[in-house]
Amino acid sequence: MGGASPAMRAGWVLVAFILAASGPGAAVVALPRFAEAPEYRNGDGCPAAVAGAGVCDPGLVHIAMTLDAHYLRGSMAAIYSLLKHASCPESLFFHFLAAADGGGPGAGAPEVGELRSALAASFPSLRFEIYPFRADAVTGLISASVRAALEAPLNYARNHLADLLPRCVPRAIYLDSDVLAVDDVRRLWETRLPAAAVVAAPEYCHANFSRYFTDAFWSDPDLGARVFAGRRRAPCYFNTGVMVIDLRRWRSGNYRHRIEQWMELQKEKRIYELGSLPPFLLVFAGEVEAVDHRWNQHGLGGDNVLGSCRPLHKGPVSLMHWSGKGKPWDRLDAGRPCPLDHTWKSYDLYVDDGDASSASAPSRTSLSSSALPAAVFSW
Repeated sequence: MGGASPAMRAGWVLVAFILAASGPGAAVVALPRFAEAPEYRNGDGCPAAVAGAGVCDPGLVHIAMTLDAHYLRGSMAAIYSLLKHASCPESLFFHFLAAADGGGPGAGAPEVGELRSALAASFPSLRFEIYPFRADAVTGLISASVRAALEAPLNYARNHLADLLPRCVPRAIYLDSDVLAVDDVRRLWETRLPAAAVVAAPEYCHANFSRYFTDAFWSDPDLGARVFAGRRRAPCYFNTGVMVIDLRRWRSGNYRHRIEQWMELQKEKRIYELGSLPPFLLVFAGEVEAVDHRWNQHGLGGDNVLGSCRPLHKGPVSLMHWSGKGKPWDRLDAGRPCPLDHTWKSYDLYVDDGDASSASAPSRTSLSSSALPAAVFSW
């Protein structure tokens, strides 16, 4: 970087150490480089920090995400978008779940310390903690899915949020790594959860709910419709990539155990095909507190087989979600982006050594909401 300007040197984050997993011949992973994001400060009316309270400060908005090398580029863009559009960015506290010890012998995943360094370098003022998640906590419960990526143990880490996060954290917004916020996340945080609800999320009752389970499930007299009888409302599909979770109610109701009971039955009877989603539906469908659809404009990654382009749903948008097979960073790198991938690119902090145009920190003006497609904004 000898020829780089001081601003470029300050903005670049060099986390290119090659991490060798234990044992000869093990796979290795190098983290990509990311620019330093602009720093955002609280506006007027934000809650004052309580001295010495740390993560227990009642004025904080708690956001939980998983963190790994493959999706790190998505995570960085998601974090940046949340900070940029937050009215009180200094009040956001991020809780990241990462594979413990690099994922185990031979896994070749980055250690927690390397991920911590990457985050701190791109977001020097970010309030966050990383919680190591042991894969063996779930590997014995995971069944084969329609897509190998859905079988990754870290997909099931959300089931353990209430066990990993500090007890003083009352609730958390769980977000997948392939999301982009274009609204103040505090609005989602303030979602009311009535006493009967543990989870709040956008519901999609027009979707064919039955297709998320096998014929064997629906034909079993002890399963099928009987599972959902007596719930607050008819069961509807909801996407687990955006959820507000009451952690205290989750713990008191032992909901991780309830989900794992369905995962154990799946090993015996094959009652569903899609990874970590169906157990959540089995436990919570019909009991979820509905959130406006604007908070999960999902499916932008296309279907799980072809990964074809999909447009936004009708209506206002507060959060875009590239759920499905296609990820915007992969399609951009391959030169085959979908139209909405260009919106995601506006928040991409990735530094491509082979592209001089990417080798500088993003500016506030270049990432203003006015630069994004008008269809994205409708509030």
